[in-house]
Amino acid sequence: MKFSQYQHAALKTDQPTTPGTDPVIVPLLGLLGEAGTVATVYKKQMRDGAAFAHAKHQLREELGDVLWYVAALASRFGLDLDDIATASLFKAADRWKPTPAGQLLFDDDYPASEQLPRQATFTFSPETTSDGRAVMTLRCDGNPIGDPLTDASHIDDDYRLHDVFHLAYAAVLGWSPVLRALSKRKRKSNPGVDEAEDGGRAIAIEEGISALVFAYASRHNYFEAIHHVDYELLVTISHMVSHLEVSIRRAADWEQAILTGFTAWRQVRAAGQGSIKFDMRTRTLTVA
Repeated sequence: MKFSQYQHAALKTDQPTTPGTDPVIVPLLGLLGEAGTVATVYKKQMRDGAAFAHAKHQLREELGDVLWYVAALASRFGLDLDDIATASLFKAADRWKPTPAGQLLFDDDYPASEQLPRQATFTFSPETTSDGRAVMTLRCDGNPIGDPLTDASHIDDDYRLHDVFHLAYAAVLGWSPVLRALSKRKRKSNPGVDEAEDGGRAIAIEEGISALVFAYASRHNYFEAIHHVDYELLVTISHMVSHLEVSIRRAADWEQAILTGFTAWRQVRAAGQGSIKFDMRTRTLTVA
């Protein structure tokens, strides 16, 4: 049976509410009650084990009641249960299934000089300025790129290594306006793309994402022994990039990029320096 067929059939057994009553409140409270009943049946199964012989039958019945109330609520809100189910599967795939390997990169059709490097070695080297400040310099295959970075903070938190995150976005997502600017690989042959995708606004958004995720990570042990990122953070990022080419990447891709970046960042941070083998084709950063 299709969900839409079930929804239409369920409506035939829907009872009218008392005049003046919010038509949503009865199915809403019913859904909450039946969800609690499912938990109660499972609790009895855990407690009684094999002695609770009818557990599966009762779970089937109670889950059916949950489904009925879901259908009733969908109808109250003018929603189609088939559409809800489809959207749910899409959301689950976005959250948990990374984009398949062999993805078309955003700059495949551009000259080599305007492509992000497919493979390279990036080296982070500590230096001390004449006024005694600790800075980090970045080199790509031995050539300096960008300016030496400090933590730019009253707190020594090693944010001066945050270019690692831009490398991770490039390696996993195939996207980094910041790395394009640092390595002088902006797509100038297409002025519209150069302005909208590689320009100052896109760079600021990527830097904002880096700072946002770092603030989150600082409260979560910098993702040490953590294998998932809160979905709310991933949703916020998707809103930030909704007008950019990277918006086609999934939440699962962003999670992989974030965790890849922080794994490399922690290793470089522990050593105080390091070389990273960067590979866009395998979506990896390997600290040497």
